[in-house]
Amino acid sequence: MLKLLSFLAFTGFVAVYSWYRLRKEKLNSSDGYFLGGRSLTGVIIAGSMLLTNISTEHLVGMNGAAYRNGFIVIAWEVTSALALVVCAVYFVPRYLKMGLTTIPQYLEYRFDGITRTLVALFLIISFVVTLLPIVLFTGAINMESIFDISAILNVNNTWGLRLTVLVIGIVGSVYAIFGGLKAVAFSDTINGYGLLIGGLLVPVFALLDIGDNNIWRGLVSVYEHSPEKFNVMGAPDSVMPFEVLFTGLIINQLYFWCMNQAIVQRALGAANLKEAQKGLLLTGVFKILVPLIIILPGVIGFYYFQDSYYNNQDHIYPELVKRVLPVGLVGFFAAVVMGAVLSTFNSVLNSAATLFSVGIYKRHINEHASEKRLVWIGRVTSAILAIVAIRVAPMMANAPDGLYQLLQQLNGIFFIPIASVLLAGFFLKDISAMAAKVALITGMAFYLITTFILEIDLHFVHIWGIEFLLNIGVMYLVSYFYPNKNFYQPADAGKVELTPWRYTRHMAIGLVIITILIYLLLS
Repeated sequence: MLKLLSFLAFTGFVAVYSWYRLRKEKLNSSDGYFLGGRSLTGVIIAGSMLLTNISTEHLVGMNGAAYRNGFIVIAWEVTSALALVVCAVYFVPRYLKMGLTTIPQYLEYRFDGITRTLVALFLIISFVVTLLPIVLFTGAINMESIFDISAILNVNNTWGLRLTVLVIGIVGSVYAIFGGLKAVAFSDTINGYGLLIGGLLVPVFALLDIGDNNIWRGLVSVYEHSPEKFNVMGAPDSVMPFEVLFTGLIINQLYFWCMNQAIVQRALGAANLKEAQKGLLLTGVFKILVPLIIILPGVIGFYYFQDSYYNNQDHIYPELVKRVLPVGLVGFFAAVVMGAVLSTFNSVLNSAATLFSVGIYKRHINEHASEKRLVWIGRVTSAILAIVAIRVAPMMANAPDGLYQLLQQLNGIFFIPIASVLLAGFFLKDISAMAAKVALITGMAFYLITTFILEIDLHFVHIWGIEFLLNIGVMYLVSYFYPNKNFYQPADAGKVELTPWRYTRHMAIGLVIITILIYLLLS
């Protein structure tokens, strides 16, 4: 009962607080609904970006990967700080100067409308068939394990997970459909800081237990039990070889943190450039700290459970939570986990609705659509995509290398081709619109064939790197026969004030140094 009460108390607080802060907001304009009225502060942006990124696919999936493979999976996290530096210094000043609502808008300015529409469609499909279902399913695993929902409802585990997916999907949809980006951002911020606190409680209580009320002694015991788990330098045949940092991983990180609509939309809604840069760099700080929440507990789980969950790694984190947290805190932590699921789910729904309403509906279906009409279309889009994601989620069960690894493999279908085109648009002025469209299709076909059809003995992140180089080569070749005729130069749209944050350079240098030190100290 205490577990349930603490869960309901924190969940109810987040909902009431978000409603109270936003009860007077006007959500009948596209800027108000999709970008929070361009009024978000750095702290709100950082909290929302963290929660949009960190959800149960990390808490469950990455801790499961760390339990099985150790600290080598840290590469997914700490290298994010470098990409956030690039976004704060280079990309976000240009996005805000152009007054973008969606990232594909830039592709229309730089290439043409068809390129923009193709990328918008690819992004919407990627959201609904990869990220949203995996977030829902990992959330359901966690809630089922903590509350034993299938036993309460007297159904088998499969139906318990499906019903949990349904409830989470409905609640998340309500936030996204009726509240817009600002409701998402405010609830994200509370849940974000709740996640940092609650997430840190898990390793703290575990290490206190292992070390007889001494955290350092507990950490030493975990290290001495399996020192190989603390090495960040993955072998060539491991789940995360060290070499991938210099091939496809850097392209993926640049795309995810600098060009991914679901993430960058928070910075696009900033009150000014200073707040956007502050939010991005604060997110970089959080990403350096996040391994304490989504990697260390997995290694601690190996200390407790040995190989008993080796073939079922995505269940290790919920089991650890139940073992080390007091009953009252288990309920609070379950509420934080629920918030993390809802955050990513409703954030991605809002981004998908933005892409469809502004990028597809207004361009190709109703060019004269009013602001209210666009908001209504956004809400309908969110509802439809939520239903599809809820239906697809149970299909994600039994991923052989864990759900987080599956998510990254599926992301590669869309992320690398889009990243190739966006990076070419910014840095290669001779690339033409025809070349961009050909590269999108060529890159996607290459990755699908080499990853899911042919048996190639090469890590999929290396394939990302090869795909990127192939796409650049294809774009240069096609541009030779179909030369570029659009030499777009961004102009100031006058949407927000563009004075940079005075500490941007200091924070950027600090994050780069800390990232390098992590690899030097843990290699």
